[in-house]
Amino acid sequence: MKIKTSMASRVFDAFNVTLMLILAAVMLYPIVYVASASISNVGLVVNGTVKLWPRDLTFIAYERVFADPFIWLSYGNTIRYTVIQTAATLLVTSMMAYPLAKRRLLGRRTILLFAAATMLFNGGLIPTFLVVKQLGLIDTIWAVIVPTLINTWYLFIMRTFFEQLPEELEEAARIDGCGVMGTLLRIVMPLSKPVLMTIGLFTAVTQWNSFFDALIYLNQKELYPLQIHLRNIVIAGTAAAQSQGSAGDDEIMLLETVKYSTIMVAALPILCVYPFIQKYFVQGTMIGGIKG
Repeated sequence: MKIKTSMASRVFDAFNVTLMLILAAVMLYPIVYVASASISNVGLVVNGTVKLWPRDLTFIAYERVFADPFIWLSYGNTIRYTVIQTAATLLVTSMMAYPLAKRRLLGRRTILLFAAATMLFNGGLIPTFLVVKQLGLIDTIWAVIVPTLINTWYLFIMRTFFEQLPEELEEAARIDGCGVMGTLLRIVMPLSKPVLMTIGLFTAVTQWNSFFDALIYLNQKELYPLQIHLRNIVIAGTAAAQSQGSAGDDEIMLLETVKYSTIMVAALPILCVYPFIQKYFVQGTMIGGIKG
């Protein structure tokens, strides 16, 4: 049976589709431009000839990027930080959210109140730095992981999701001899794949793009993540452009396309991972954010 739609409904749908297409184009343009500029002729990029599609294809910028040994070291550091941060955040957040999802927990409301307060107030940059320093975490990978290990918003999302799971499943697990940790790891977390994938994606993207924590906590160049390397390339290009006497014109222009190629290399893993977990992302956002 065909459902008739009114003229107002069709106009509204057409407006929504048009608006979504415009927003998609606005968000996709920077990615397309950076990708095009990274494989275009250096002179055309600097002169502003490249607007959308690549012109006079060349891969010299990528050759320069892949020939840099430090980029592979920083790439490995970023992968290590992201994997450890994501796994630790999911484990620690779930271990805190699971008991908070039980109404029988003593002091539950007080704990939630203290947790919510951290969304409004924080110690500030200098006190946080002093705490990290006193803990002996400076110049270690834990300096960029431990301070941001638990996000309060993710904690509330996961707690809400856990509250919706049937109590009968946990009771059956306890009857079969599972303890609290066994129930969490074997029953609750496998059923919570949507919210875990959603929070894992947010955590991974945040850590992958993070550079400020590494900038203030890490002094050894061997520990720098990829974003610090990208920042140094941008600064080097700006400094070279301001003092052309210290570098040739060709080298200055090449730094511009090297910047774009490094951005593409840095963004590629996240762009490749997202399509595989998009279905979990949508489901986890809806179910974990709505209490029903």
